[in-house]
Amino acid sequence: MPAPLPPPEFSAAAAYPQVSAGRAALAAGDWPALRALLEEQDPHGRTFLVDDVGGTPDAGKFLHDVHTEHPEDPLAGTLLGAYLIGAGWRIRSAKRAQYVSQQQFAQFSDHLCRAEQVLIDVTARHPAEVTAWAQRITSARGLEAGQAEARRRYDRLAAHEPHHLAAQTQLLQQLCPKWGGSWERAHAFVRECVEAVPPGAPNAVLVVEAYLEQALHHGKASVAGEFLRGQRARAEIHDAARRSIWHPEFRHGWDWVSVRSTFALAFALMQEWTPAAQQYAALGNLGSTWMYEHLGDGAKEFQRFRDKAYAKGGRP
Repeated sequence: MPAPLPPPEFSAAAAYPQVSAGRAALAAGDWPALRALLEEQDPHGRTFLVDDVGGTPDAGKFLHDVHTEHPEDPLAGTLLGAYLIGAGWRIRSAKRAQYVSQQQFAQFSDHLCRAEQVLIDVTARHPAEVTAWAQRITSARGLEAGQAEARRRYDRLAAHEPHHLAAQTQLLQQLCPKWGGSWERAHAFVRECVEAVPPGAPNAVLVVEAYLEQALHHGKASVAGEFLRGQRARAEIHDAARRSIWHPEFRHGWDWVSVRSTFALAFALMQEWTPAAQQYAALGNLGSTWMYEHLGDGAKEFQRFRDKAYAKGGRP
C-alpha cells in the first residue's frame, strides 16, 4: 500500500521563489529591495507579486509610508492600491451579498474608494502601468462600476499586455451573473481570449473557470459534475486542455499551479479520474484552493479530490 500523502502546500512561496524574496523584503521594510524585485518581473510576475503583497494584512503602515515618501512612483502607488483593495475585500469577505452586513459594505467601499484615488493617479501618470490597471479591474467590480467600465479598464490594460491571464480572470468574474453579467457574456469573453493566445499558453484555463463558475453556482459537487459531463462543456474543457496543459509548449510559468489545480478539479467533477490524477501528479505537493473554495474549505476540498483521483485514477 502506498505511503499516505503529505498535506498539499498552498503557499505561493513554495512554488515561486520570487514570492519568498518579496515577503522577506516586505518584512524587513526594505523598499529598494522590494522595488528592484518588482522591476525585474514581466507584467504577469509583477501583478502576481503585487497581489501577494497586497494580501498581507500587516503591510499597511509600510506601504502608506512608502507612498508618502514616493508619491510619483507608480509601483509605490500600485502596491498601496493593492493593499487597500485586499484589506477591503477581507472586511467584506467572500460571502454572497445577502450575507454581508451594511457596516462591512461601508468599510469595504471606503477602502476601495481610497484605492481608486491612488490608482487613478498612477494610471493617469503612467497609462502603460499594466499592474495598476489590473488592480483597477478588481476595484471596479467591488465598487459596482458596471460591465462597460470594467471592460474599458481591461481594454486599457490589454492595449499593452493582450494576454494578461490575471486581468482576464478578474474581468471574467465581473461578467458572471453574480456580478451583474451573464453566462453568455462570460463564455463569449473567454472564447475571445483563448482564440487569441499562442498554443501552450495557460489562458485556456479561462474556459474551465467559466464552466466551473456556472457548474458550482449552487455549491453542490454532484450537480456540478452532471453539468460538466454535458457534451458541450466536456468537449470545450478537453479542447482547452489540448491548447494548454496537454500541449507540448505548456510551461510552468506564473499561475501554473492554479491552472493545473483548476483543470484537476474539473476532471475530478467530470469523473475523469486518470486525467485528474495526472494533473495532481504534475503539481507534486503543490496546490491552489482557487475554485475549490466554491465547495467549502478550499484546502480540504483540494485534498479530498486529490485523494479520490489517486484512488480511482492511479497514483504515480
